[in-house]
Amino acid sequence: MIRINDIMDKVAEYFAGDNADIIERAYVYSARVHDGQVRLSGEPYLSHPLEVAGILADMKLDPVSIAAGLLHDVVEDTHASAEEIESIFGPEVRHIVMGVTKLSAMPVSSAQARQAENIRQMILAMADDIRVILIKLADRLHNMRTLQFHVPRKQKVIAQETLDIYAAIAARLGIYWIKSELEEGAFRYINTESYEKIIGLVAKNKTERDKFIKKVKALIEEKMIAEGLECEVIGRYKSNYSIYQKMLQQNLAFEEVYDIIAFRIILDTIPQCYEVLGIIHSMWKPIAKKFKDYIGVPKPNMYQSLHTTVIGPMGERVEIQIRTKEMDRVAQSGIAAHWSYKEGRQVDENVSSTYAWIQNLVENQENFHDPDEFMENVRIDLFPDEVYVFTPQGEIKSLPKGATPVDFAFMIHTEVGNQCTGAKVNGRMVPLKYELVTGDIVEIITSKNHNPSKDWLNFVKTVKARSRIRQWIKTQDKERSLSLGREMCEKAFRKYRMNFNTFLKSDEVGEIVAEFGFKTAEDLIASIGYGKITPLQIIRRFAAKAGEEENKESIFTKIVGQVRKKRPKAGVMVKGIDDILVRFGKCCQPVPGDAITGYITRGYGVTVHRSNCVNALKMNPERQIDVDWNRETKESYPVKIRVRSYDRVGLLADIASTISQKGANILSAETTTRESKVVDSYFTIVVADTDQLNETLTAIKKINLVQEVHRLRR
Repeated sequence: MIRINDIMDKVAEYFAGDNADIIERAYVYSARVHDGQVRLSGEPYLSHPLEVAGILADMKLDPVSIAAGLLHDVVEDTHASAEEIESIFGPEVRHIVMGVTKLSAMPVSSAQARQAENIRQMILAMADDIRVILIKLADRLHNMRTLQFHVPRKQKVIAQETLDIYAAIAARLGIYWIKSELEEGAFRYINTESYEKIIGLVAKNKTERDKFIKKVKALIEEKMIAEGLECEVIGRYKSNYSIYQKMLQQNLAFEEVYDIIAFRIILDTIPQCYEVLGIIHSMWKPIAKKFKDYIGVPKPNMYQSLHTTVIGPMGERVEIQIRTKEMDRVAQSGIAAHWSYKEGRQVDENVSSTYAWIQNLVENQENFHDPDEFMENVRIDLFPDEVYVFTPQGEIKSLPKGATPVDFAFMIHTEVGNQCTGAKVNGRMVPLKYELVTGDIVEIITSKNHNPSKDWLNFVKTVKARSRIRQWIKTQDKERSLSLGREMCEKAFRKYRMNFNTFLKSDEVGEIVAEFGFKTAEDLIASIGYGKITPLQIIRRFAAKAGEEENKESIFTKIVGQVRKKRPKAGVMVKGIDDILVRFGKCCQPVPGDAITGYITRGYGVTVHRSNCVNALKMNPERQIDVDWNRETKESYPVKIRVRSYDRVGLLADIASTISQKGANILSAETTTRESKVVDSYFTIVVADTDQLNETLTAIKKINLVQEVHRLRR
């Protein structure tokens, strides 16, 4: 366990102010209120805030931030109050501590909603005071370091959230050492088998690779000395998670991943960086399209460096990064390298403009209330691979890779996006789905009477564009559904000799609207037009309220009050509707055990998708309906899987036999063998649920020479 003296020594190395004693006072207070509490590991609870404070000191944060780190759990986990924190440590520490505390207690219904609200609060906290999220990152980092003390199920849940959100936030803030450690820790628990396999493969030829690092490093240093350039050369292994990601994204076997090792050359000035780039390219042949100049065009998180890949001394590809000492400091610390505070005010005035994306994130998320949609859009915002384009006036704009002129138009202004009819890129007309590349000059052509198209949702990449288009479609849909709902209600009420307008003017209408979970009668009528509820459900409630159910013979009691014959149970139950056509989305092929959602389609009943299906996330939320698996039925469902393996005699027979042994049936199979003798096999199999699917995948993984097995998302 780290000691308070170790933390004070770290702070003394970079902080020369006179208020460092606040750290010691926070330590004493934290020790007192946490006294008697222990962690799952059996250690005193105080070890956790101390470790968090140590991580913040490694980030070189100011004493106020470190004091807040020592106190970050006291309000939530002890008898300490916010007022007491303020009276002892001041309003600034209280503000940060309460910001962190808010992120920990989310009183919401489901686990998904809790995670979504947690992340929403983090986004707001980033915009309010970046130190809140820095403490939260340090908190999560230490929790990941002690994750082995949790039960396996919880380990996976925490690791997945860490990978999806916290590692992404660390990357967006430019704190790459935290990003890397969070990814490695999460990878270890989410996919233990692949993690251990890659560790084994990297270790296999480590002696040879260490010799290679030594040789290349010596060649570079020798050349730099000859050119009179002082520099530091570092050779390093890439992280196991980044190697795994490259294997997945580029469909490579481990032996085909060439850049497991990377080199970094650190110098004093920017001109020296470009000089060294020329020297490296004169030593070894550069690979076309593998050069990136992040010094001339920095990343939004302030990362700067020159990246190049060359054919090295032994004919192997070598990735080299070239940067100054200051750039290296920023590359490691990100926003923490710039975010210093004095009397509650930010010193570095440029940081707020550099991190304008945080404000955009806040603005973009205000319109999303559905947890699934919100989480998906946060991921889009947190994982951008930017391109840099220009307005006709020369102003630079950063967009995610794959963005189109429509994304650019909505970035300029919502009205420009809504009225976009065409676009010119570099002076030439292009289709609206044209993918922008760095350096493009984009001009948007607008028309006052033009409106967004639903088809734009198929190619836009930014959250802002998608949300504004969906907002417009939702408005149009509501108007149509309101008209249709009113028409359906009037017809249904007439059928049972009742008056719909009388219902709207009755005293019972407000009560019935509330029972269905709506605020106004207009919303209730629109939901009928959407197909979420039926006019008959309204009539039943109204009749009951009006007393018509009390043993009176009427057309209503004869027709509506009859006990319906039960239909045969289907594989999926739809909330609130007991007689509706249900079909499954071919895009995602859900099976029992998957989280699912329904989408009401006019004339085709309800289509069921997996909750994380791309098409489900494009749905109008008004057309979504709650669905659940009916556990009473025993049906089978098709699923597509991919198996990657090395070629050998009898491989396909072994895979087919294993699938059959697990009770699954093969509907189709397709295999492709590459020159490297790696075989990609695609199967469509029929299973009863996710448990049977997972058992089948696990069994296939154990077959000799099988490298990887996974379910296809689409």
